[in-house]
Amino acid sequence: MIATETTTGNPMPAQRPRLRRSDVPSYLASKHGIDIAVSTLAKLATIGGGPAMQYSGRIPLYHVQDLDAWAEERLSKAVRSTSERGRRNL
Repeated sequence: MIATETTTGNPMPAQRPRLRRSDVPSYLASKHGIDIAVSTLAKLATIGGGPAMQYSGRIPLYHVQDLDAWAEERLSKAVRSTSERGRRNL
């Protein structure tokens, strides 16, 4: 099994189905190129708008599939110029 580094410096198995909040930023950065702080994830967990999570006791856990879906929702469709970004399909 391949191990990667977490933000806490501990090795993390690449195949974990759920990640702790502290592991989410490195996952999103490496897989989707999205930089997000742990504190932002904590705030989004409070006010809404973040990825779906489950709890194991008091520990929030994020399913990898939910993180992937949330990341895709945040990304725009592919464009060839900045002028395409504001276009709407009417």
